[in-house]
Amino acid sequence: MTGSGTPGRLPGSLTLVGAGKMGGAMLSGWLAGGLDPARTVILDPAPSPEIAALCAARGIRLNPKAAPVSDALVLAIKPQGLDAAAGALAPLAGPETLVVSILAGKTVADLRRRLPQARAVVRAMPNLPASIGRGATGAVASPETTPNQRASADALLAAAGLVEWLDDEALIDALTAVSGSGPAYVFLLAEALAEAGVAAGLPAEMAARLARSTVAGAGALLDASPIEAGQLRRDVTSPGGTTAAALAVLMREGGLPDLLEEAVAAAAARAAALSG
Repeated sequence: MTGSGTPGRLPGSLTLVGAGKMGGAMLSGWLAGGLDPARTVILDPAPSPEIAALCAARGIRLNPKAAPVSDALVLAIKPQGLDAAAGALAPLAGPETLVVSILAGKTVADLRRRLPQARAVVRAMPNLPASIGRGATGAVASPETTPNQRASADALLAAAGLVEWLDDEALIDALTAVSGSGPAYVFLLAEALAEAGVAAGLPAEMAARLARSTVAGAGALLDASPIEAGQLRRDVTSPGGTTAAALAVLMREGGLPDLLEEAVAAAAARAAALSG
């Protein structure tokens, strides 16, 4: 299991299937990173006005009658739409095409059954912050994926943030439970913190602003600091102080660490049940 390291080069030609919030955000990152617009194709039956305008402005082909076989085929449609689209997509994935899928729950085997010519298949699981380039994405590659193709996949996924490569596809379920579902845990923390502030006497709107800013600021500090999360927590906790009193409640038996372990296990089990 490895991190992204130094990203590889973007593929020379690319077809993006699905240019919604996530696909569109990734496209913007690729273009900023040097992807050739003239060798880029977007397939989306209902493109947003923003995507249509971007394609017109940059010379990107949008829904051409005959889409080419590209170096990379990126699937960013809804997972439930794969079966309906497979017939049209299969001719776009040749033996040398790198297929990158961010379809939740669709395994490498699922993708290869629907794209029978494809050999290099990368299954990726981004999270919601990837839509603003601050995501955490886990990825696993089929054995036939070459080092150069994996480097290209890394470059594509790195446009959305951190990339972690998995050696075992089965670990995607655990990763989904941590980073895929993780933003919801953080949003719940901000929500609960605001509600606790109201219970302590703060006006509701003020409590919501304070909670949002506190969670966002702590996340930004964690991201910017080389210090591990546990040490940052200890650094901000004075013995016998207010933070220590609060943490004694959160960290007691059955508290936040135990609840998160149980939550991640439940999410991983559900991810496994939904795969396929």
